Parts: sequence; structure tokens; C-alpha cells
Amino acid sequence: MADDDSTELSRRKLIAGTGAAAGTLLAGCTSGGSGTNGNDGGTTTGDGTTKSGGPYSVSIEPMGSVEFESVPKTWVANNGSWADMGVALGLEPPKGMWMTSRYYTRYYDEIPGVSVDKSGMVSLYQDGVSKERFYSLDGDVHVIDPNFLQNRFKGWKQSDVDEIRKNIGPFFGNSIFSRGYEWHKDYRYYTLYQAFGKLAKVFQRTDRYDAFSSLHDTFQSKLDSVVPPKKKRPSVAVLWASSNKPETFLPYLIDEGTSFKQWRDLKVKDALANTSVKNFHSGRGKVDYETLLQVDPDVLLLRGHEQKTEEKFQNTVVSSMKNHNVGSKLTAVKNGDVYRGGPLYQGPITNLVLTERAAKQLYGASGKLFDRKRVANIVNGEF
Repeated sequence: MADDDSTELSRRKLIAGTGAAAGTLLAGCTSGGSGTNGNDGGTTTGDGTTKSGGPYSVSIEPMGSVEFESVPKTWVANNGSWADMGVALGLEPPKGMWMTSRYYTRYYDEIPGVSVDKSGMVSLYQDGVSKERFYSLDGDVHVIDPNFLQNRFKGWKQSDVDEIRKNIGPFFGNSIFSRGYEWHKDYRYYTLYQAFGKLAKVFQRTDRYDAFSSLHDTFQSKLDSVVPPKKKRPSVAVLWASSNKPETFLPYLIDEGTSFKQWRDLKVKDALANTSVKNFHSGRGKVDYETLLQVDPDVLLLRGHEQKTEEKFQNTVVSSMKNHNVGSKLTAVKNGDVYRGGPLYQGPITNLVLTERAAKQLYGASGKLFDRKRVANIVNGEF
């Protein structure tokens, strides 16, 4: 159990002695290779593992420069974006996360040789977020934007953040997934790969980051041949549908946040961008079928159903829309262009899977657009 001190101590000793990545079915080690690009004080040994060369620091907004005495062995993550970066770096999964239910590990089924067991992962949010939960998890680093803790619900103050940082471990994170919240507009954001590079420096595994960055460049070049000319690209609406028979939807305008990366890369037109519909992140509003019919996007991308297979999504949510007296009039419904819209959180691996899925949905792309074996090899340090 996460709050069993004796078990945790024994587990840490085991990791230190063997380098095994407990809790994840990967061949990578807890201390991964660092490479020469930005290793922040680590040195690489002959077997590819990293030996810390003393204290080092990594900078990220809004924290600034964060000091590390040694490479963290255990960690707590804000969401699936950062958790997926950890998988890509060959780390064991984070001990805790804001809401584990929104970390969809099914995407790894697409990649033979990569699998994550999140059964022991603890949700930080359970009718609030208690400091005691942070103490019980005892993470070496908290990959969480402190502003998220203080603004997504009432209960945390700066003094609470300072206490956890002093008594347990530092905070290191940025709210990269969205740019719509009012409370985090006053500091720099990062792209997915900028944030990924920062985390790679924290864990001194920049060689894996470099390999993924190269793979991503190759993937992006393949997308160029998939995306049609501007006039032929569809208008899409990204919405949250909270039930199998939705009557209202939460609208998401496509912004520079990482949760929309696949749609930006596929160069779709945001059907809601030039309407009076307000972004849910900032306005907390809803739209009904009548409003959607006025906009009438070519494609509807519905969030909130990533735990379903595509078949189940079509047989429940889409089926209800087809039987709705107004929903059935929507162009996307009539043409069979209603799809799962992807999660709020995605990292380098899940982004590859989600973008390929979206390219097939929107543009009829065929075949595999990225090398699964290459992904698994990078994760497992075999490159």
C-alpha cells in the first residue's frame, strides 16, 4: 500500500539495488541513460544508466529554477500528459495523479512491448485534495503546477504548497493542457515537447527525449502527405458529452494547449472559433442541439468517452444522437462523422496514437503512420 512506510522503504531499496521499474511492464530501468544533451550534472555509465554527479537544477515556469539533490526515484503527477511522458522516459508510473480515471492506459495496447499497470496509483482528488495524501505518497518530486492545486478547488493556499515542498519534495510542472483558464494566463506555457524535454532533464534521460523528438519529426513529415488542401479540410467542433444520451454539451475552442495538439497538427477548422459560443474553460457554459445545428460543423469530436471502444461509442452516444429529433439533423450525424474527441491529457506516446486515429477518422489515412517497434525500443532503452 502507498501509505505503508516499511513497504515503501523496502521497495525503494529494491529499486536502488536492481534498477527494476516496478509497477510497469517495461524493460527500462529506473536510472535511465542521460546522453550528452542537457544532462544537468549526470554522467552516463557503460551500461547506459545514469549516475548523479551531484545537485543540479532544471527551470520551468511558474516555479523557476528547481533544485534536485539527486535523480528522483518516485514521483507524483498532475495528469496523464506527464504520466505518459514518464512512460516514454522508461520510468515507473507516478504513485499518484489528480484523477487516475482520466489516465487512459488502453492507448498503450497499440504498442507491443509497452504496458502500464495503474492499479496501485492513487487519485489525489477524492472529495478534495488532502495534504496527508501527499505525505503518504512521499514522492521525490511533484510534477504538478501549484497554481492548479490552488485554483481548481478551494482548500489549498501557498503555505500548503510550501509545506509539501519543504517536507516532502519539490513541485515541477506547468498547466500545459489548456490555455483557457483565467488563473494561469500570467506565465509561460510550453508545447508538449518543450515540457517533455524539461521532464527528461529532471530524470536525466535526455537520450530518450532526443529519440522521441526525432521520431516525432518523422511522424510530422508523414502527416504532411495526409492533410488535404485548406479548402478540403473539415470544420470540427470539440465538445464534452457527459452521458450516453447527451442533451447538452460543453464546448472547447481549439487553442495552443497540448490537449488539442492532434487537431492543430491535422490543420482542422474550428467551427466554434468565430461564433458566440464561449470556451468552457473560461465561460463554463453549455450548448444544446439547437445551438449546434446553427453552427452545424462537418465533424463532431466528443470528449468524455475515451474509456469506450469505438464500437461501443457508436452504439451508445452516436446512436442516441441519430434518434434525437434535432441531433439527427446535424450534418456530422447524418454523414457518420461523429467521433471520440480524445482526452484532455496526452503525452508523446498517446499523442502519436491519437493523431494517427484522428488522421484515419478525418482524412481516411491508411496504414501505420509511426513505428510501434521504435517507440517500444526507446521506452525500453534499446536504441
